[in-house]
Amino acid sequence: MSTPQEPFQPGHAGPASPQLQPPYYGQEQASPFGLPGQPPPRSRRKLWMILAGAGGVLLLVVLGIVILVNVVGSATNQARGLADGFTKLVLAGDNSRAYDEYLDPALQEQLSKEAFIEGVSSLGMDETCTPDYRDLNVVTENGVKSAHVAGLIACDGKEVDLAYRFEGTEELKMTEIKLRPAG
Repeated sequence: MSTPQEPFQPGHAGPASPQLQPPYYGQEQASPFGLPGQPPPRSRRKLWMILAGAGGVLLLVVLGIVILVNVVGSATNQARGLADGFTKLVLAGDNSRAYDEYLDPALQEQLSKEAFIEGVSSLGMDETCTPDYRDLNVVTENGVKSAHVAGLIACDGKEVDLAYRFEGTEELKMTEIKLRPAG
């Protein structure tokens, strides 16, 4: 006995034969090596290596800038702190202590303690006066730091010009001072 055969239908295979389907137009089948007729895709390893190298260089540049800003900022803050400390002592009338703690021994040889105290007292400054540091330059050369601070001390109805210079390797001391009425 034979089984009735099913009528042949295009695109349909019988149960025992593999099913074949034509490719759809506009949809290409990819092979493991790329599209048929094209070279295999190139590796992007070189691109990633170049990008990683450029990123590493950029990171080093940014890190260098951050370190430079911190070092310069630290020295500037140190100079401002010295100027503030000295000026606060002078404005508080503690001129003897300002002379002893802040002036470099070489400057103390040029300017006696009595002349310093008399000169500062003649300016008539007190704790109501406020300093305004308008120029603050810090330089390090051959391991020696130097800081130049300039500005005004504003008091009731008068102003006093100030200019300080601090120098040293580890501890900065005042090597130059100018305090005189503005005008």
